[in-house]
Amino acid sequence: MDTSGFDLLQTAVLLLDDAFCIQYANTAAEERLRASRKQLIGRPAQPLLAGLPSVLKTPLQGQLWAWLLEIPAHQAQRLDDLHQARFDQAAQRETLRNLAHEVRNPLAGLRAAAQLLEMELSRDDLREYTQVIVAESDRLAHLVDRLASSGPEAQARQTFNVHEICERVLALVSMEFGPGLTLIRDYDASVPDVHLDRDGLLQALLNVTRNGAQALMEGEPRQAPTLALRTRILHQPVLMHGQPRMGLLIAVVDNGPGIPPELHDKLFHPLVTGRAKGTGLGLSLAQDCLQHMGGLLEFDSRPGHTEFRLLLPLEAP
Repeated sequence: MDTSGFDLLQTAVLLLDDAFCIQYANTAAEERLRASRKQLIGRPAQPLLAGLPSVLKTPLQGQLWAWLLEIPAHQAQRLDDLHQARFDQAAQRETLRNLAHEVRNPLAGLRAAAQLLEMELSRDDLREYTQVIVAESDRLAHLVDRLASSGPEAQARQTFNVHEICERVLALVSMEFGPGLTLIRDYDASVPDVHLDRDGLLQALLNVTRNGAQALMEGEPRQAPTLALRTRILHQPVLMHGQPRMGLLIAVVDNGPGIPPELHDKLFHPLVTGRAKGTGLGLSLAQDCLQHMGGLLEFDSRPGHTEFRLLLPLEAP
């Protein structure tokens, strides 16, 4: 088959054999997939094309198949960003494993000391304090284990209304920060029930929302501190594991001072924070929870406007 004309096309073209391995790639395909023709030939096509909607599959005469693949330029850049994010995530997990090793032993010692102290106390009101120490030590140990896990946990997915999660988060934030923080709800009533890891989404949204509230209340106020939760349905969003037909957006928007530009490229790394009293774990854990559900966490920030976007696939209950 004469393939010389394919190099004149703007559309990326791959020719596959009956095992769906690449036999030919035109120049546009090399550019879109960020690989040379030599690197592509012989590779299975499915991992490269998974989740992409702009694929036309057309049979040719004989044993070959042709897949005509077109990826808009903005999607190609987004896919590059996602591939880099996967690489960064592997490096982050190594940091988290090291962190977990350093934290587990002191936590275990703290818990054991609290239990021994409780045995020596006769007053019930004092024992309540040691019980809090034990409970919080257990919670932190679970958090460290989750951060350091080398892969997705078995998720207890269930069907629920995402706006109930939003209301739970706003109630907790309101109790913590009081009436000085204005909370705004901007919900899309057409968002259906979702089938996701409820606890994971609650943890991620709470971490992101508390992070915004803390930045608002700790910084120098330029105007009344305001934080909004917004929900929307997305059509064909580009996510970590492909491009589903429908997606869910939960945006957390605040009017605070913004994130320092020098932190933008490493904001989701463990132990990175722009706050004097921050731990640098909240956003890293939020990103981890969302990625386990096939989602993403991204942000835009400038003085007076910071928006974190939780992006998730909408799965049928």
